[in-house]
Amino acid sequence: MALDIVPTPDALSVALTETARLVEAQLDALLPVPESAEAKLIEAMRYAVLNGGKRMRAFLVMEVAKMFSVNRTCAARVAASVEMLHAYSLVHDDLPAMDDDDLRRGQPSCHKKFDEATAILAGDALQTRAFEVLAEADTHDDAEARCELILALAAASGMRGMVGGQMIDMESEGKQLGGPEITRLQALKTGRLIQYAAEAGAILGRASAQQRHFIAAYGRELGGAFQIYDDVLDETASEADLGKTAGKDAAQGKATMVSILGLDRARAQAEKLAEQAATHLESFGDRADLLRTLARFTVTRTS
Repeated sequence: MALDIVPTPDALSVALTETARLVEAQLDALLPVPESAEAKLIEAMRYAVLNGGKRMRAFLVMEVAKMFSVNRTCAARVAASVEMLHAYSLVHDDLPAMDDDDLRRGQPSCHKKFDEATAILAGDALQTRAFEVLAEADTHDDAEARCELILALAAASGMRGMVGGQMIDMESEGKQLGGPEITRLQALKTGRLIQYAAEAGAILGRASAQQRHFIAAYGRELGGAFQIYDDVLDETASEADLGKTAGKDAAQGKATMVSILGLDRARAQAEKLAEQAATHLESFGDRADLLRTLARFTVTRTS
């Protein structure tokens, strides 16, 4: 189904806003501030995960889960766990030892708002809390489903997923990488968690193997499109639009599709991947219309 046969961008905006409301309410409940010595840690965790953002990964969980009639509260808990995992990665990514960025979503990054040690601990605690939430019985009444969610998130975020991709990214600074190498780097660092977010909704819904295959393929292509377009925005968008330091990829000599293809061809590649992502949803009919709209949004957004 073509990307232009989808709901309007306004419909997606409304859906994203509603998802953010539901998931942030879950995050608020799952991260209560205690009156104890560790209050500063949880304050930093809440700052990192409740400080705005598009909530795209959360939306993927919620929208795919909706296709399989999953209870919204259960889906929101899983979406909140994904946002915790994602926030941890951003907190650590901004540290001086990594990308050394002072801004995140237009606000001081966690280590600037608090301090470096607190930011490290907040990231650590957000990661572990994400898995704790998945393991809790309130997330799903089927223990097998909970185990599948935990295993899939661990695979997507660990040494052969997001963390492995971050290591490759750091090692590649100042080096010339080819297209296949950059594609793998980006698939691990960014794409795997986006793919997981989509798959998590299908796991919650106990989808068939074939249905999960299509959802995973959609998430994989969407993740690729998202990261390439992020590289485009790093070159073209303002710091105000991005909410973080602009132009850092080029300044740090990072390997991106823009660096080897140029802006126009990189943008075209992102659009091609978004189109391909939509084709994997054909068997779901109009139930997947908002997911198709998300694919178009991914390569037309301004931040």
